Amino acid sequence: MKTLKEVAIGESCKVVKLHGEGAIKRRIMDMGITKGVEIYVRKVAPLGDPIEVTVRGYELSLRKADADMIEVQ
Repeated sequence: MKTLKEVAIGESCKVVKLHGEGAIKRRIMDMGITKGVEIYVRKVAPLGDPIEVTVRGYELSLRKADADMIEVQ
C-alpha cells in the first residue's frame, strides 16, 4: 500500500482508496479527492508539511496526516 505522502515531487498518481472516518474523510472528499481521481504532487514544504498537489485543475495543500490517509497507485 502506497500513500500520497510517499509520492515523489513531480509524479502523478491515482487515488485507490480513502482511509479515515467521519468528518475527516468527508473533508478530504469535499476537497475533490475521491476514488479514481488523478493527483499531481507539485511541491513539498521544507519540513515536509504541507504537501502541495494539483487535483481536478486546482492547487491544494494537504497536511502529511491527511495525505497519509489517501491510498494511491
